[in-house]
Amino acid sequence: MSIDDLRAQYEVYPYPARDPADEKKRLVTGSPSHLDEITHYVFGGRLPADRPLRVLVAGGGTGDGAIMLAQQLADSDHPGHVAYVDLSDASRAIAEARAAARGLTNITFQRGSLLELDAVTAQDGPFDYIDCCGVLHHLPDPSAGLRSLAGALAPGGGIGLMVYAPLGRTGVYPMQAALRAMTDGLPPAEKVALARRLIQHLPASNWLLNNPFVSDHRQADANLYDLLLHSCDRPYTVPELAALADSAGLAIGSLIDPIRYEPSTWVRDPRVLKRLDGLSWLERAAWAEQMCGSMTKHIAYLLRPADLANAVAKLDGPDVIPVLRDLDGAALAKGLPPGGSLEVEVLGTVLPLPLPRLAGPILARVDGKATLADIHAAIAPATGATWEAFFTQVQALFTALNGVGKMYLRR
Repeated sequence: MSIDDLRAQYEVYPYPARDPADEKKRLVTGSPSHLDEITHYVFGGRLPADRPLRVLVAGGGTGDGAIMLAQQLADSDHPGHVAYVDLSDASRAIAEARAAARGLTNITFQRGSLLELDAVTAQDGPFDYIDCCGVLHHLPDPSAGLRSLAGALAPGGGIGLMVYAPLGRTGVYPMQAALRAMTDGLPPAEKVALARRLIQHLPASNWLLNNPFVSDHRQADANLYDLLLHSCDRPYTVPELAALADSAGLAIGSLIDPIRYEPSTWVRDPRVLKRLDGLSWLERAAWAEQMCGSMTKHIAYLLRPADLANAVAKLDGPDVIPVLRDLDGAALAKGLPPGGSLEVEVLGTVLPLPLPRLAGPILARVDGKATLADIHAAIAPATGATWEAFFTQVQALFTALNGVGKMYLRR
């Protein structure tokens, strides 16, 4: 498998399948690289104040990450520029059409390899933030790819990464091997047709057929090809991802979403959990991955080891600003009784998310602008909450909502 093989695949089947006309209906958002998320996990709650944010989307595909970040920067008070790089002309054309449909002018598009970034770095970098989503696991040498990205990273910057995970993709790799044995040398369209025919005749015992966490083979041809017919696909466990980061002089700062990597999410027996005391947070995350069994991917923020201590925003005082993601705090507060809970789905499991007594009054005033001091001043007369009692409630609320990717912090 070579870089030319990768380019050829994505010229025929740009991935993920996107229609630029859909930009009129919605903005595709996700992780990594949501602006509020990277502000929290990479920049300690505060974007660089002395310059526009410089972003590289390496292996940008049909544009999800680049369009999301460019639109969010355009809508924010902080200026920024996104440099998009991808091997595939067909993929880039779709991404460019999506940007045009939105009228975005803060993206530049280039054809190129993330293994050769000197030209784009000289023009637009070094980069404060680099997005590399779903790319490294398709390279012949993922470590070389990550070293190249690290070389383009500005001091104090971070990389948002997504790589596939093996356990939640049970059944995928035997199907890849079976299809590789019977489709070698066929044109891409014939490979897809044969794969769809095989899927229709799988035995009831087939692992892919019984895996509810993988569905790309039921979707567009580009999605099926990327899942089952890709020329290179290497998944990573948590320890393997940590080793990959280390090979490029980087370290894992955060895994998204945190609740997925907390052992008590999956096993409630206190006697069992007590045996995990003393493990590092990454060792606990690895244990949680083994217990969960449904993780199909890992989303991580990577940083240089020297930057780890100050990368994640801290809930440490009255000047902190809580920010909600995809939640209307006021609307949620209306139906939330004191000490109520939310139900959340985490990797196929529905979990209760207990909230503290003052969650409703606090959420009603979280608008992305009010500081904790502002919120306390607003609710103290009605609730009688001292600052210490209020802050304890905020800590519990933040732990719950940040764990499922619904609350971040700004300075």
